[in-house]
Amino acid sequence: MLELPESYTISGQIRKNLAGKIISYIEVLHTPHRFAFFHGDIKNYGNLLEGQTVMDAACHGGMIEMDTEDCMVVFTDGAYPKYYEDKKKFPKKHQLAIYFDDETAVFVSIQMYGAIYAFPKGKCTESYYISSSSKIDPLCDAFTFDYFRSLYPGNHKKLTAKAFLATEQRIPGLGNGVLQDILWDAGIDPRFDMREASETDFMALYASVRKVLKQMCEQGGRDTEKDLFGQKGNYTTQLSKNSLFQPCTKCGHEIRKANFLGGTVYYCENCQKK
Repeated sequence: MLELPESYTISGQIRKNLAGKIISYIEVLHTPHRFAFFHGDIKNYGNLLEGQTVMDAACHGGMIEMDTEDCMVVFTDGAYPKYYEDKKKFPKKHQLAIYFDDETAVFVSIQMYGAIYAFPKGKCTESYYISSSSKIDPLCDAFTFDYFRSLYPGNHKKLTAKAFLATEQRIPGLGNGVLQDILWDAGIDPRFDMREASETDFMALYASVRKVLKQMCEQGGRDTEKDLFGQKGNYTTQLSKNSLFQPCTKCGHEIRKANFLGGTVYYCENCQKK
């Protein structure tokens, strides 16, 4: 699923490789998908985008925004764009196709679920987009420890480390995927009750959020996800399906997994505070 390292990487690749391309044709829902979500009438996407030139791209948490002169297209969650230069390799199944006048194209295929929005530029009204784009980016200097600490509600209600970091859009783009390595780096189990956290724990979490997200972005995303060209990222995940039952690179104990809060968490029971 798209999280910050992937949206950061792919938006940069769109900016570098697609800027200046003219959209000749738009095809929506060539392959029906039960959990593909769109804003408004998909029949109008062609009117909005055909003839437009790609100008720029940006990431907002786990969302990718591609801008033309007058319009914007937003990809969220499992809506992965992939660029093809060879017509012979164009996929047969896709939920959105953006054809360019140089006979290249971007195809978007929904994984489990995902959303695609097309709006006049600067006019996106989707609350998910507005929330993501209005929050402080964890990669920027304004994401200070004081700001991070203020995200914890402190209402004495049980809130686990996973729930604190990866729910309620507290830190857009930080989901269950990137969460694993952040908590491992900080030495905190995803099931840890944050009511028991000390200020040292909060500082360790903050430092790990900053450090790990920066590494993931600088290395082109995670090795469990793919970029605009279908290539895996260069960041080697410490806790993921790739490391399950492998020795922890810190202590040598076996990496394990559990189902928690609607998803799979990976952990080292020796290194991570429970």
